[in-house]
Amino acid sequence: MQHGKYRFIVGFLVVPMALYVIFVIWPFIQSIYYSFTDWTGLSPDFTMVGFDNYTKMLDDDIFWKSLQHSVLLAVLLPLVTLGLALFFAFMLNVGGRRRKGAVTGVRGSGFYKIAYFFPQVLSIAIVAILFQFAFDPAQGMINGILKAVGFNDVPDWLGDPQLALWVIMAVLVWCTTGFFVVLFSAGMASIPKDFYEAALLDGASRFTTFFRITLPLLWDTVQSGWVYMGILALGAEGFAIVHIMSVGPGGPDYSTTVLPLYVYQSAFRDGQAGYATTIGVALLIVTLAFAAIVMRVGRRERLEF
Repeated sequence: MQHGKYRFIVGFLVVPMALYVIFVIWPFIQSIYYSFTDWTGLSPDFTMVGFDNYTKMLDDDIFWKSLQHSVLLAVLLPLVTLGLALFFAFMLNVGGRRRKGAVTGVRGSGFYKIAYFFPQVLSIAIVAILFQFAFDPAQGMINGILKAVGFNDVPDWLGDPQLALWVIMAVLVWCTTGFFVVLFSAGMASIPKDFYEAALLDGASRFTTFFRITLPLLWDTVQSGWVYMGILALGAEGFAIVHIMSVGPGGPDYSTTVLPLYVYQSAFRDGQAGYATTIGVALLIVTLAFAAIVMRVGRRERLEF
């Protein structure tokens, strides 16, 4: 009987595991292999160069700039996004008036959730193009509003090396916060209202109930969201919005270049696919290190209710 059970389980796992190995694990292995070559990405001929690509990467100022920008996004983007999402979700679910001794959310919370979630239905490319027009220094909506209220010395948001990365980060916050508002709202809705009502009867403020009740019971979800946001910032979404919105792309003066964009430029613009895979290996290490640190630092005793 036990033998038949394991055969049944293996029968279901063998196909998905094979697909995972072929389409996920094997490309990683290939990338590591190509990182030790001078492959151009077009020619089938290449030679092994040992650790030359890694030595070049460590001496590459653009790589270190890209790494700095990627780490900055991976740290600050989850912090700001999840902080705003927790605040909005808490206000929607617990921020309303107490009616007949019961804690309720604000009126029209369903509409607010839809409004917050709306950016999720838009492609990241569409979001980037819309905000690229909005931040246009000559005809953009942002500078138009500033000029209308009396600010004539308006900035070139995406053309200023000191502002460009922060503008892009603000757009990423705008288009990702709504997803976590809905996610955290669903988690908060499952917390028994008795917890909040008992705390309020004991004189606890809403600020106290958030840090003593809501956040501890949602911690697993917050931790998973932190890892997800970090990987998103280090991966495709961070690449897409920088590639579309920034000058160059990646400029001005490499002020917005992130690791995924540098991988793309090295492979398809410069014809250095071997070197690009080397940067990709570094990006893999950074992503794994980020996830491990977040899971380690955020580990705590699981609370159940």
